[in-house]
Amino acid sequence: MSAGSSSDGGPPGAAGAPVEARSVPTEDLAFMQGPLRGLAAAALATAGAALVALALIEAWQVFARYALGAPAAWTEPVALLLLKTALMLAAAVGVRHETHFRFALGAAAAGPRGRAVLESTARLATAAIGVTFAVYGTRLMLATWGLKAPGAAFSSGLNYAPFALGGLLFVLFAFERQMGRARSGAAGG
Repeated sequence: MSAGSSSDGGPPGAAGAPVEARSVPTEDLAFMQGPLRGLAAAALATAGAALVALALIEAWQVFARYALGAPAAWTEPVALLLLKTALMLAAAVGVRHETHFRFALGAAAAGPRGRAVLESTARLATAAIGVTFAVYGTRLMLATWGLKAPGAAFSSGLNYAPFALGGLLFVLFAFERQMGRARSGAAGG
């Protein structure tokens, strides 16, 4: 029996037929390799920690408001900062894993040469988006650094740091993948 057929000769996924598991698009497991793997692991761990802290802060916010009758003013700005941090760092890891900003169906339909062109174009576009995040995030961070965030004891500029850092990681990870593609293409060709 072939991997794509069922025991009764029907199509895969038919009643009682086994369905092959398909993983995310990491044919070469490049996510677990490469010079920036430590940076990606740190970004992912930081994003995860930010999400856990966000959940704890939101739980405290609800408890303080409804059980204690004394809502804490600091919880909302801190929760928003943690949310931005988690989103930008996780998105950057997604860029490295090539599961963020990906059009897999179009690339698969384009054939090997067309796929290489589309993947390179997507990586360069992702890097351009990263530059935009990094530049404007840094500009906003510096422009608002002297202002206090409403309700919290930190600079308002800190709210833009996740965009600056995340954008920089977008660029680094997109170019890492592109350089890996160039090396594998040169070795194979």
